[in-house]
Order: sequence, then structure tokens, then C-alpha cells
Amino acid sequence: MMSASVIFDLVAAATGQTLVMVLFSTLFSVLLGLPLGVLLFTSDSASGIAPHPVLHQVLSHVVNMLRSFPFIILMIVLFPLSRLILHTSIGTKATIVPLSIAAAPFVARIIESALREVDAGVIQAARAAGSTTWQLITKVLLPEALPALVDGVTLTVINLIGYSAMAGAIGGGGLGDLAIRYGYQRFRTEMMVVAVVVIIVLVECIQFVGTRISAHMMSRR
Repeated sequence: MMSASVIFDLVAAATGQTLVMVLFSTLFSVLLGLPLGVLLFTSDSASGIAPHPVLHQVLSHVVNMLRSFPFIILMIVLFPLSRLILHTSIGTKATIVPLSIAAAPFVARIIESALREVDAGVIQAARAAGSTTWQLITKVLLPEALPALVDGVTLTVINLIGYSAMAGAIGGGGLGDLAIRYGYQRFRTEMMVVAVVVIIVLVECIQFVGTRISAHMMSRR
């Protein structure tokens, strides 16, 4: 029977690994997904900003294809890339690569959707004032869509927590690994329960913070 201190140490270490995976994969997925989402919106003929139907169709199909991949399969497919970049395909650091790539298309669609919510009148006014495409994106579209973008990033973080738990099934570390190795394989139900409860608490905290930030931004308009 494990002592309470041992259980606490295991859970604390696994929670730290999950937070590291989610933090860095969120950062990298936003860095990858932001320009992709902006391109998806601006290249669409309906936006009227910088229409490019062929580019839009290609990007849209690539994003849809990546989003349709089950994460477990995508992670296995990206083992060679993780090994190339980090010289390992197992562990917390290696998991960040497939997590980032898996979340980037989701982020791109969120950003595209947020930009579509910007009032067309605001875009037309900026165009009439002589704004360039770059100024329109950086000074009008993104600032106007910021509350929706915060909501989208919040959803991304929550999805990544779920992905990181699945990554534990194939050596990714974190709370998923803890639940599988100690809860499932060693038949320790209490470890499974604790891991699930911590994941739920993380999701609730992130959703609360994201909602408050978004609401605060909306109230300042």
C-alpha cells in the first residue's frame, strides 16, 4: 500500500509534466496556427482582403486532413520527427512535437472563425482609411477578434490536456501515464481516480480563467 506522501509525489510530478506539455504545445500550436488561420481567412474570396482561391483550397484541405487524424496515430507517425528534433520519441519533451502539430490545425480554424466574426463595416472603414493588408490584420482584425481568440485558445488548452492524457498510453508521461501505469496496469483504482480528478480540476481552472479574461476584454469595449 502506497503512503499518502508517495502518492502526492507521484501526482505532483505527473501534474508538472502535463503542465509542461500543455504550456509549450499551446505556445507552439499558436505560433503555427496563427499565420495559418490568418491566411485561411484573408485568402478566402468572401473576405475580400487578399483573395486567392487556389491557396485557400489547398490550405483548407491540409488543415482538414490534419484535423481528421486520430491523435494516437498522429503521434506514432511523428515519432521520427520527434527523434530528429529532440533525439528521443519518448517522454514529456518528445510529446510536445506531436501535440503542437495536432493542435495547430484546430487553432487555425479557431482563428479563421474568430476573424469572420469581425464586423464587415470595421474592415471597410479601415480599407477606406487607406490601411494596408498588414495593417488591417495587425491593427484591426486581430485586436477586434481578441476576445474570441482567447476563448479559442482556452478550448485549445483544454483539448491539449486531453491529448496529453492520451499520450501517456505510449510513453508520453504526465497524468495519463500515471493513470495507465499505476491505476490500470497495477490495479490501483485510487491512482486512476486521483489522476482523473486532477485533470478535471485543471480543465475547470483553465476554463474559468479563460472565460474571465474574455469577458473582461468584452467589457472594456
